[in-house]
Amino acid sequence: MQNTRISTLFDTIADGLGAWFRNPWRRLSLLIISILSGNFVGVATSAISGQSAHQDVVIAVLLVVFVEGVSRLAYRLKPEQARSLPMQMLNAFKIGLTYALFLEAFKLGS
Repeated sequence: MQNTRISTLFDTIADGLGAWFRNPWRRLSLLIISILSGNFVGVATSAISGQSAHQDVVIAVLLVVFVEGVSRLAYRLKPEQARSLPMQMLNAFKIGLTYALFLEAFKLGS
């Protein structure tokens, strides 16, 4: 790609954000936000699909495909690729989603 002003600007911004997220506390905070976001999406999805009860099977299939796809992607990568921040955030989102669905199942079972 040509080295234009806009590409230089985007490269500078990306390098600055990468350096900012190398701080372990910022990285940890992003991972915690990802887990909590996954938890929220799991609770909201189960509440919405449980209320209408029309698309339960379709939503369950989509969630299983998402969780299994992320797991396959995360655990097939090389260790240095799996430790990248976007991959860790996606995996943390998946963990939060799965945890929320387990909690909802326990609430319904009691």
